[in-house]
Amino acid sequence: MNRNRYIYILLLLVVIACGLISRLNFIPLFIYPYLGDFFYAIMVCVLVALIAKQYHPKHIALYSILLCFAIELQQLYQASWILDIRNNALGGLVLGHGFLWSDLGAYALGVLCFYGVELYAFRRIKKL
Repeated sequence: MNRNRYIYILLLLVVIACGLISRLNFIPLFIYPYLGDFFYAIMVCVLVALIAKQYHPKHIALYSILLCFAIELQQLYQASWILDIRNNALGGLVLGHGFLWSDLGAYALGVLCFYGVELYAFRRIKKL
């Protein structure tokens, strides 16, 4: 699939903005804990799609979910040097703070949504 880098960079900025907005207080409490992780997974998908421009959407989804799960699992590691990184604002946004099983579900849903949208776009482009 030949992805337009400019569109994906714009999408990346929109997803990052949505992820940051999802941390505001007006978000309903029943989705507040999961929405940021949902957008985080979509952001990872967009980054993987930018790097692996020619890969099929299923490969993007696979690599993205593996990366998201690895980042979540690394939160079980509690060495002082990585805690220092996580306590930094940017480090906390990238690496997270604590392992939660529910985050894995939010990641899976985010990757699945991205995969569905990209697969739909992939099929539409092939028909042209």
